[in-house]
Order: sequence, then structure tokens, then C-alpha cells
Amino acid sequence: MNGWNGKILRVDLTTGTSSIDEIPRTLLEEYLGGRGLGVRLMREYYQLDPFDPAMPLIFAVGPLCGTPAPTSARLSVVSRSPLTGTIYDCSAGGRFAWRLKAAGVDVLFITGRSPWPVVLTVTAEKVEIVPAVTLWGCDIPTTVAALKERGSVAAIGPAGENGVLFANIMMGEGNSVGRGGMGAVMGSKNLKAVTVNGDRKNSVADPALFEKSRQDIMRLFKASPVIFGPLGLSEFGTPVLVDLMAQRRMAPTANFSKTYFEHSANYSAPTIKDACGAKKDGCYGCPIQCKKSSGAGKPLPEYETVSHFGALNNVTALHSIIKSNDLCNELGMDTITAAATLSAWGEIRGTFPGADEIPGLLDDIALRRGDGEILSLGSRRLSEKMGHPELSMSVKSLELPAYDPRGAYGMALAYCTSNRGGCHLRAYPISHEILRKPVPTDRFSFSGKARIISIAEDTNAAVDSLVACKFAFFGASLEEYAELLTAVTGVAYSPQRLKEIGRRIVLTERYYNCKNGFTRNDDMLPERFFTESGSSGDGIDIHPLDRGRFDEELEKYYRIRSLNKNGCFDDADFLEKQP
Repeated sequence: MNGWNGKILRVDLTTGTSSIDEIPRTLLEEYLGGRGLGVRLMREYYQLDPFDPAMPLIFAVGPLCGTPAPTSARLSVVSRSPLTGTIYDCSAGGRFAWRLKAAGVDVLFITGRSPWPVVLTVTAEKVEIVPAVTLWGCDIPTTVAALKERGSVAAIGPAGENGVLFANIMMGEGNSVGRGGMGAVMGSKNLKAVTVNGDRKNSVADPALFEKSRQDIMRLFKASPVIFGPLGLSEFGTPVLVDLMAQRRMAPTANFSKTYFEHSANYSAPTIKDACGAKKDGCYGCPIQCKKSSGAGKPLPEYETVSHFGALNNVTALHSIIKSNDLCNELGMDTITAAATLSAWGEIRGTFPGADEIPGLLDDIALRRGDGEILSLGSRRLSEKMGHPELSMSVKSLELPAYDPRGAYGMALAYCTSNRGGCHLRAYPISHEILRKPVPTDRFSFSGKARIISIAEDTNAAVDSLVACKFAFFGASLEEYAELLTAVTGVAYSPQRLKEIGRRIVLTERYYNCKNGFTRNDDMLPERFFTESGSSGDGIDIHPLDRGRFDEELEKYYRIRSLNKNGCFDDADFLEKQP
């Protein structure tokens, strides 16, 4: 088989056993890998608590992984989020994905709960479950250093061990995965880390077509100003958005009570580059190299992190933001939710945490001590417990990232329709509303946004299942990647077929959420965005969202998706009709 190994490695930590099963070819061709295949495998696990030992934790690679396809050394981690209760997936790049594929499997499917802390080690020859009592309590750098001889490492820190609801799984190369709490799911299984190593080669069905497609994609990358321009992702990384969001008056500030932060230049991309000696870094084998590291080799914060530990908490000091990023990486916590939870707490108290106070609070969160106990629950639960549920800036309990929806109406809709909660990556209308790619749209209008969002969600679901990086699509398109996939697998794919696969994945996720009680009421922004203005200025007026127009566009979205007025399905047999 080209492109896929066709194998799923099942590990039961309760019994300490493992087995390798065949994945039906139909599922591979119709769900591809990564997010899609993981979501399909989750279909049988409705209404299970995320911390139930029977809940799967799934690592899934895609058909392009293991080849020189640009941005394809990636995987998705899929489970049910303890933070949101939704089905959840997160994608990360690096050698871990490559080595998992080279170990001969497409999916690592982990269930059960070990009676003591363990490390799961996977190679092409064997699977071992190794005691890890001495590593329990260690931070990420210590854990990775202890296990690096076994191959690539995916580990949890104290946050995951202690069940922090936004604990991440951290890859040994500095990438994080699972902002919805996948690290907490892993910790509930007493699984400290997974290591993978393999040396199997992946074959390509049509090498000549593959090379042509790869070169086409690389030419498009090089022609893209967003990717390789003088102010592009390759040169400055995602913090290049800091100045742009400030200019557009949509930088979330003081828990989204404002949309402009006058000190944002303190942590702009040029400032970070000058102050930290930022050098290009990135995922294994990726030509874009959008990540940046310090002269000492430490990963530097990305846009969401600098904005939320900066403007969202009224922090002006770059050194504090970098320290917060370092701590979250070492402790194994998501930076977006950590910062957003601190800002909600700050507004409720009437005082935002100071730059010198935040590091101690992050330690407290990971260890769930003192104020960290309530902060570890995320902003929704914290705000409810403190009597101010309206001050959690979240959708489906997932904290909003660093794009204020009053400045981009497509983003407002996309936050709400996202199946995993308030996420910018399901549709990313910022690409056309702000970056003006591929075609600019009016950012202060809802017109046509339901159709655009549904198409983008389908497209991104396919991208997440290939598994490729979304940044690649600032240059290339599904047309080039469909040709690349055809070359790798020998199966004919077109952009339309990929979009149909994406649509099936999106609808399966929504069905899963509806079965777990999610309704139209959950597809809604916090009240603040409909009643309060943002920070107007520089000739730009930031008005509250028009609730009537928002509701109209949401209803259009439901019609496009063939959903009922409650955002769910009248067809009780929907799943049975899918492959």
C-alpha cells in the first residue's frame, strides 16, 4: 500500500497489552488520516467522560507523512476534551510524526489506565510499557532529556499529571498539541510520555508526478508574500500579526474589554527579533520555518501567546511574556487558555495580575495549589464559580484567541460554528478579511460569510487529515495537494473530493457534539461582543456586533449544513450512512 501503512496499534494500559489491527482501506481513502481518521475512530465513544479509562487518546499521521511532501511531517491527536466536552483534535509537526509512520503504523490508539506512571515506547520491532515513577512530577525538559535515547518524545508535565483542564502534550522539539486538555487525558491514564522510533521507508506510487507536484507547491510558496515576503512568516513568524492587529483595532485587550493596546510594539515581531536574536526554526522537514527560537535555542512565543500574555493581561514587558511562554512549555500548559483564564480572573477581581505575579500563578496552576486550583479549571468554570459567567471570553468553554470578533465578522461566526469551541483554525477567515488572501472580503459585513465559513471548514478538515500545515495554503491550494496525494497513494483525488471528505468529517464532529448535548445555545459568543464597542480610533470604528444579522447568518450556516434550527440533525441515521 502506498501512502498508508494500513495499521492501527492498539494499547490497553489497564492490562498492559497491545495489538496491531488492519485499518479497512475504505476508511483510509475516505478519511485520509490525522484528524479525519481519528474522528472516524471516535464514533463509537459517545457520552464517555474524557477521564474514563475507556476514552481513547489517538495519535494519527497522514498519507503524506514520511515523504518529502512539503509541511507533511505532522500528526493529529484526537480525543474528547475535558475543558470543552467536545470532540477535539490538535495538530503538531516534527520528527515524532515521521518516526511513528516509520514504525509501521498510521494510528496509535491508547485506552485504559495504568496502575502506576508509565512510558509507552514504540518501535518497528516492539511495543513496551516501561515504569516511569521516577519521572512523575518532572517538567518537560527533564522528561525529554531522560527519554531522548528512545527516539522522539511526546510528554506531559505537572499540569497534565494534575489534571489541569488545559494541559498540553509537549513534543520534545518544542511543539505543543492539545490545547483542549489532551495532556490531562494523557495524565488520567498515568501515561507520562510516548516515545517512537522507526526506520521504515514509505513508497510513492508515481514518483514523477510526485516531484512535479512538489516543485509546483514550492514555487507557489516562494511566490507568496505571506510565506516568504520580507514581512512574511518565514522571516518573522506569527508575531508579525501583532502590528497588523493593532492597526486594525482588533487586538484583544484587558479581557476583550478593549481592542487596542498602546504598548503592543513592545512585543512586535521586529522587537522580538532584535531583543532575542531570533533565528529561524520550525517543524522537521518544513521549508517555511515559521517558528523562531532564541540565541540559546529556546522556542520563542507565537502571536497568540505574546498577545494574550501581553495586551489581554495589560502586560507591557517582553521579558515577562517570554518567561510565561517558557513556563507553560515546561509545565505542559496551553498558553491561550492560561492567559485568557488569568485575564478573566483579573477582571473579576478588579486587578489584572502583574508581570511579576504571573510566573508564580502559572506554577500554582500546574500544581493546583492556592489560587491555581480554581485557575486550573479554565475561564468558564472559574467565572461561574466566582459569580461572573459573563466574563469568560469563550465559546463552548474554549477561550477565544487573539482576534477580536468585532473587527472581523467572519471570525465571529467561525468561533461559534467551530466544533471544538472558540478556535480560529477551523475556518480562519482572517486570511481573507485581514490578510486579503486569496480574495478580500468586507470584514465589517456578515454577507456571504456562512457560505465562506462552511467551505473553509471543509477545506481545513481535509488539510488536517492529510496532515499538512495550514500555512502552506497561503501559497498552495487543494488543487496542488490533491495531485500530490494522488501521486503518493495511486488513488485519484481532486480538490472537490477532498472537500467532500472534509465535509463528512465536520458533520461527524457536529453529530458527536450533538449526541453529547450541544445545541444552538452553544454556538454563541459572549454577550460583551453584542453590547460593547471596541476601541475605535485612527479612522476605524469598532461597533458591537449586530445580533440580528449574526443570527441570520448562523441560520444560513445551518441550512447549508442541512442542520435543523437547533444546529443538530433530524436524520437519526446520519452516521450509518457514512463510510
